[in-house]
Amino acid sequence: MTLCIKAILSVIYCYFAVMKGKEVIRENFNKEHIIISFKPLEEKFEIPDAASRRSPEYVQDISKLWQPDFKAHVFIGDFIKNLEASRALTEDEKAKIWETIQNVKNLEHYSFSALELSANISEEEVSDIFVRINSQGKTLNQADFILTLMSVFWDEGRTDLERFCHETRTPDMKAASAFNYIITPSPDQMLRVSVGLCFKRAVLKYVYSILRGKDLETGNFSEERREKQFELLKEANKKVLDITNWHEYLKCIKQAGYIKGDIISSKTTIIYVYTMFLIGREEYKMDMFELRKLISQWFFMCIITGRYTGSPESQMEFDLSQLRGIYSVEQFKNVLLNIINTKFTDDFWNITLPNNLATSSATSPSMYAYYASLNILNADGLFSKMKVHDLLQEGLRSKKSPLEIHHLFPKEYLISIGITEQQQTNQIANYALVEWSDNIKIADTAPAEYLPKYLSRLTQEQQKQQYYWHALPEGWEHMNYFEFLKQRRILMAQTVKEAFSTL
Repeated sequence: MTLCIKAILSVIYCYFAVMKGKEVIRENFNKEHIIISFKPLEEKFEIPDAASRRSPEYVQDISKLWQPDFKAHVFIGDFIKNLEASRALTEDEKAKIWETIQNVKNLEHYSFSALELSANISEEEVSDIFVRINSQGKTLNQADFILTLMSVFWDEGRTDLERFCHETRTPDMKAASAFNYIITPSPDQMLRVSVGLCFKRAVLKYVYSILRGKDLETGNFSEERREKQFELLKEANKKVLDITNWHEYLKCIKQAGYIKGDIISSKTTIIYVYTMFLIGREEYKMDMFELRKLISQWFFMCIITGRYTGSPESQMEFDLSQLRGIYSVEQFKNVLLNIINTKFTDDFWNITLPNNLATSSATSPSMYAYYASLNILNADGLFSKMKVHDLLQEGLRSKKSPLEIHHLFPKEYLISIGITEQQQTNQIANYALVEWSDNIKIADTAPAEYLPKYLSRLTQEQQKQQYYWHALPEGWEHMNYFEFLKQRRILMAQTVKEAFSTL
């Protein structure tokens, strides 16, 4: 009864960690001590903050109450003495402090209730009981239910998912690993890839039923069918967690210009597009060069249009449904390319994208797509001879970002001419990527004043190239600010279009 043991352990996990002062493993796989403070006079537990840490009213870390060398009379006596140094205590308050701290100490004698199941109960019934009990507390999602089934029928698979996700966060200097600078997925996200690959499903409530052995047409359950479905999942999991597959897929994202996770607005898109990559690689055995080109186009389209941001599960279910009954590489390519072409029409490039760029959102997919386009086009940073790709290189960490977002019309300058609203000054079309040292020097100078100095660094040909890459209208430094924004959005959209065409 693996699941019963895990259920009990999950209940007492944090309780044990606090009492024994042990580390816990967080969702990001980092180890950390749980520290809980206690205010005896109010009988209140809290996560300590700056105020409570300075207050003598709190036992700062209740883990001390259960240490082997703990002596109640010494600890409580010192606590009262320390508190009395800041204010007077009544005898009733002293008595309450003794009582409440002793009560906390006595929690070590608390008895847990356990649900004992018959030794003859089936694994299917165990799984169902676990789901029913847990759904009464914290609301579990469908991925939780499937991971529960895996704990019962294939615990190694769940362990493999967790191990893989841990590897994505931790560099390994000696062996191949899943570590990368683009995404640190969770087990349930990687599970979505596995079920998408083997069942062509994204709506997980269907997958949960399938894995329980349910025939979706008749509604009947079968142990034989369940075993068969788990065998399919096992095969898919191997392919999903294959290190070579994983890193070949990440190359597709980089080829699409997204060389680091900071400029990817949707992590869900990364997960769902990985499913498409694996279908092309494992089912249709596509040539890697052709597959990388196709998937980089698909990823670029999905990100910039927000394909998997509104109702991602439903949208992916639709996309996967288009692949049912597909049996050849050409059919697979045509399905994806037809969807791309229906999205990337002339109206998209000339109207939709410029309108999407009319925002001050710091996490706009359209803005990030423009930065990705500069990577694709191998562009230099504005006023720089260093490539955007090199300056945005993954893994670089310093006090100053190599590239910073520069306001082409500096904020203070705009304020001086009466444009004060942040929504106007922080328009995407007012941003450009420059080296941090240039950004500091430009400061709040008017564009007509600072531009000649920085253009003097470049040849006429280099200036022309930079105006193209950075979507700068001729004479922009003398333009009306709002006319400049309008024209630059159009040019930015054309730069993105040009970059996509090279994919």
